[in-house]
Amino acid sequence: MEKNDYIHPNAPAGGGGPGAFRSAGPLGTNSSMDKWMYPGPLGSVCSLPPPREWHHYSRQGGFPASTLVLSPEAVALLQAIETLRLKPYDDQTAKDINTWWVKGATIGYGHLIKKHEWYTYKDGITQEQAEALFQADAAPFITAVGDSIIVGVQQYEFDAMVILAFNIGETGFRNSSVIKLINKPMAGSNDAALELAWKSWNKSQGKPSKGLDNRRAAEWRIYTDANYARW
Repeated sequence: MEKNDYIHPNAPAGGGGPGAFRSAGPLGTNSSMDKWMYPGPLGSVCSLPPPREWHHYSRQGGFPASTLVLSPEAVALLQAIETLRLKPYDDQTAKDINTWWVKGATIGYGHLIKKHEWYTYKDGITQEQAEALFQADAAPFITAVGDSIIVGVQQYEFDAMVILAFNIGETGFRNSSVIKLINKPMAGSNDAALELAWKSWNKSQGKPSKGLDNRRAAEWRIYTDANYARW
């Protein structure tokens, strides 16, 4: 596909202005091919979220999921939920630890420390290292969404799917009915079956979890309304 295949139908000729997108950039940057541009107040130009009435373009002229990265909004939300810890801690008790004796040993933005990694992280890390770990941890989920979704999507839809995958796991996401329903040619955010499939991932140890109910509802708000409010 050529660049102009991804420009909103109302975009002016020449590549700039309303409907244009930006070239791909690294995780969490504004340079990714992720921003619909549209007229704002007093002649300004606004970016994501696009007007609600543009939502149907996600099936007619959205971006290939494989070309997108997490938006700054999604990165900020995930990092705020995970919180930053520069010393190893037990993710069950949130207390600092100085030996690897639990599988919940964690550091950075929720990075689970594998036993063979302990001597790398036991004395702590810098914020820059935490950011690099976050990018490495998020990469498989970005790839999972990019590989699995074959219809055009908007940036906020992509973000919601990655945030879901980040929580339910790469394998869970790749095998989910969520993918099958999103990939239906005429699927939309008003699809009751898709909402039900999405929100069915609400169980912890086989039992419904209020915390997961809240998270799924927040992800669904991102997917349908580009609302990145924290749950």
